[in-house]
Amino acid sequence: MDFKVTKDTIIGDILDVDFDCAPYFLEMGMHCLGCPSARGETIEQACEVHGVDPQELVDKLNDYFKNK
Repeated sequence: MDFKVTKDTIIGDILDVDFDCAPYFLEMGMHCLGCPSARGETIEQACEVHGVDPQELVDKLNDYFKNK
């Protein structure tokens, strides 16, 4: 699948492309994926709140989409 994630990508946009990547958000402690505010956050904003390195999540998501 040709979908590229950056630190500025909106979480809702990622989940709209493929909700099956939700476990990557859950493993970082983001359990409110249906919440409107969570869906409107960027990767960087969500990682800051949850104390996660945004580049680590970006890399995981891009690997996921590359192998889809």
